Amino acid sequence: MKQTPPSLFFTLVLLMGSILMAGVILFSPAQSSTQRPTAQIPIPHSIALSIKEQKDAAFLPLYEDARDILVGVRVSFVEANLDTMKVSTYVKGERKEEIPILTKGDPQGWGGSAVGFYKIQSGGPSLFSGVSQVYMPFALKYYGKYFLHGIPYDEWGDKLASDVSGGCLRLPDAQAEALYNAVEVDMPILVIDKERDEFRYPDKNARAFPGLTTKNYLVADLDSGYIFAERNSMEQRPIASLTKLMTAVVAAENIDLRKSIGITGAMLTAHGDTEGLKEGERYRIVELFYPLLMRSSNDAAEALAGFLGNTRTIELMNEKADALLMGDTQFTDPAGFDDANISTARDLFYLGRYIANNRPPLWEISKGLEVRSFGDVRFDLATLENKNIFVNDPTFIGGKIGYLPASKHTGMFLFELPLENGDTRRIAIILLGAPSLENLKEDTQRAYIWLLKNYFAE
Repeated sequence: MKQTPPSLFFTLVLLMGSILMAGVILFSPAQSSTQRPTAQIPIPHSIALSIKEQKDAAFLPLYEDARDILVGVRVSFVEANLDTMKVSTYVKGERKEEIPILTKGDPQGWGGSAVGFYKIQSGGPSLFSGVSQVYMPFALKYYGKYFLHGIPYDEWGDKLASDVSGGCLRLPDAQAEALYNAVEVDMPILVIDKERDEFRYPDKNARAFPGLTTKNYLVADLDSGYIFAERNSMEQRPIASLTKLMTAVVAAENIDLRKSIGITGAMLTAHGDTEGLKEGERYRIVELFYPLLMRSSNDAAEALAGFLGNTRTIELMNEKADALLMGDTQFTDPAGFDDANISTARDLFYLGRYIANNRPPLWEISKGLEVRSFGDVRFDLATLENKNIFVNDPTFIGGKIGYLPASKHTGMFLFELPLENGDTRRIAIILLGAPSLENLKEDTQRAYIWLLKNYFAE
């Protein structure tokens, strides 16, 4: 793995234009002929901003659109595509090598691989994983506890054979070594979970979308990015407790969920009380997701942030937002109690899609279901209040609501709706700024019924 001078880097300037690929320029500081340019670019915030304007306004941009930008400006980068199970290397925008991915993480068991837009952070010819207790040959770290590497082996040199990984991407040894020797520190890496599928809704005259009390909303297909309806979907607004979804994501991806944290009095000073959460007791990280996502516990959010430290947790939340191309999002506290936690309906679509594809147990917990991956949950789920208003709907995938005086009522709701041929589609309904909780529920129901009457089987 090549180390590059940290003081020399390219700045990718992505100028906003009327189309996706418009106005992209590379700048480089002056350097002597003996100096190699580093792969660094200010990823991925500029990319996120650049895809706000798109060629096809009927579809939201997805990760492959970020790839097209990098190719178009002739950047050298790595793409790890979990849809095709291949790693591709690009040199100045031209695809060179393809490497098969042997094993990826299992999203259903908390082990989903981290996807999004990152950069190669570090690596080593043989790194030890304390979580899995194995050595990872030709390992390249791209985020948190996530690596690309060869086939792992134990202390006796025996290779590990398994159908899934703990989240890392496993490559054949020879190709992993070649990739390790070719990449540079800070080289961009784009990890894609699912490319846009080819499904298209029938071209027919749909009835007018109903009037909603919510002034900012987005209704879109999770897998194709097709936009059914939107209004002010790129306007930044306070999001209140929808913030807790990102808190859960970064905790799940940066902490061993089997580890525990002791509850201090300072953690319990947040607004509201949480039944079952007691000072002096220790709770496993995974247990705290239940009051966090069901009851929207501010105490649980502070406890989760306490493991890594509040400041570091917020840094990770903002870094993750950038990685998910959420360019209009900012987090300032882990609970969402600060009005400065802001996002847009469009940005929240990417967060909801990410959880559905890569951290689905979080949505299961939001429905009040027990995910028994690491032992029993000591919270009584039968009595723990679940504030998510559609938990009894069989088509509900998961969701979250929030409220602050500044944000009013916010909600993200994911549903799996039936087509006439028996197939289903995953749909996100995201609303920001509803005047009341009842308005939030009724607006969602109006959008839901409109979808059924125009695109799905009633």
